[in-house]
Amino acid sequence: MRGRYGKLIPLTLSLCGCVFVLTSWRAAQHETREGELRKVYERLVKAEQRGEALSVKLLQVLEDLQNLTIASNNVTSNNSSVKWPETSAILRFLPVQPNALLYLPHLREHQDSLKPIVHLGQRRSGVSLVLGVPTVRRQKQSYLVNTVSSLIFDLTPEQKNDVVIVVFVAETDDVFVSSVAESIQKSFPDDVKSGLIEVISPSPYYYPDFTNLKETFGDTKERVKWRTKQNLDYSFLMLYAQHKGTYYVQLEDDIVAKSGYSETIKGYVQQVITERWLYLEFSQLGFIGKLFRASDLPRIVEFILMFHKDKPIDWLLDHILWVKVCNPERDAKHCSNEKAKLKRTFKPSQFQHVGLHSSLPGKIQNLKDKDFGKQILFKAHSNPAAVLSTSLKDYQGHSLDKAYRGQDFFWGLTPTKGDHVLITFTQPQTIKGYFFRSGNIETNGDKFYNTTVEVLPNDASVREQVEKGQLSCCRPSSDGFAVIGSFVNGIAEGEVDGALREIAAMRLLVHSDSDVWVLLSEIFIKV
Repeated sequence: MRGRYGKLIPLTLSLCGCVFVLTSWRAAQHETREGELRKVYERLVKAEQRGEALSVKLLQVLEDLQNLTIASNNVTSNNSSVKWPETSAILRFLPVQPNALLYLPHLREHQDSLKPIVHLGQRRSGVSLVLGVPTVRRQKQSYLVNTVSSLIFDLTPEQKNDVVIVVFVAETDDVFVSSVAESIQKSFPDDVKSGLIEVISPSPYYYPDFTNLKETFGDTKERVKWRTKQNLDYSFLMLYAQHKGTYYVQLEDDIVAKSGYSETIKGYVQQVITERWLYLEFSQLGFIGKLFRASDLPRIVEFILMFHKDKPIDWLLDHILWVKVCNPERDAKHCSNEKAKLKRTFKPSQFQHVGLHSSLPGKIQNLKDKDFGKQILFKAHSNPAAVLSTSLKDYQGHSLDKAYRGQDFFWGLTPTKGDHVLITFTQPQTIKGYFFRSGNIETNGDKFYNTTVEVLPNDASVREQVEKGQLSCCRPSSDGFAVIGSFVNGIAEGEVDGALREIAAMRLLVHSDSDVWVLLSEIFIKV
């Protein structure tokens, strides 16, 4: 082959160029097709989610129909007979449930026992994540409130709208169940009202007689009963959760969540959404942090119920993987490799076990997930230069000065009426807004209660207007300060009205004695 000036050009060079162009074109086509397939899959997932939401509505209609007391199969109105739709017609549109009656034959006498008693909740559905938290009576200490607190601690309003936390009180003692519901209602009233948190319990007829269980694997009768009931607890919770969202995360009532876990989980799910897997693992401890597609839950529950008396839940989950992918004619290494393809482990772990006393009486389990790493206990911001002071005594060097500069959190001993945190700016500032977060994901109870956010206008004429009540943005406090906000559920945030002009100082003022210490994990003065 000859070039422009008649010189020979190696044919191989031209061929290489053609091959390179062809390869690049094919790669581009492959990426385009892969992107299109991902989009199609995501649309199918959303369609499935909408279908599941419709199923929930149909179930609610069915429940309403079942709750109606009808003397006959018709109602009379204006001398005409109107027949109600038969439930079988509605059931044809509903997802098939695992055949629980085969494995729990005692339910034949009380077939409504698979229907939960809802104590708190707004029947939220159509979310991305359903977090299942089973809880039982513990002899020593309950960790439930702290667990729920860590799950909602730093969720944004948008994230809260895309999550539902289902607390399943796995007991049939009405007094105990009511006490748990009351505790959740008292601790998280706004989150219950919004539908973020639900509390359910089983029918009094759900659990079978545990007295004749066979002792296996060297376990005592009490331990066999405990693990058998635990399998039934998980099954009940999964059946309830399957219609409420796209993915289900199994948790326990004695864990703490890593800050930002919601976005981390959703981000990883998006990475593997088109791949083949049975569950994603966000903690390596037991059954904690296992994420399933909600559409897979009926088959998983079927397997658990089939062998609920035989083995613990984590063993059964491993057996599901074995049944799906292991070849008896291949060695254990091949089986292990194949199972690893169906369970994906994400690191660092997003949930850590914190309970010391097990729900099994007398059992101590100081289990820690080594892949959880260090928890983020404060959030840093760049704040305007200021002199810090407080009447609160700090604990172990967790000072206000370090917290303001984003180096640590502030931890103070129990506040009393009149205690304060004072931020005096080096130069008067035009402040646009503020954000204070008390408590952190590990010590969520140490919050500011009955505490106001106040500013000191630099201009004497503005202070006079505040004192006379002439500004609608605020009300007068003491020492020339104006009240512009207060702490609600441990957080104080808001904008600063321009009518206040430049601000010389900000103050947090405590108005009543507290029962707990106080911790400031985030301070942000927006200028």
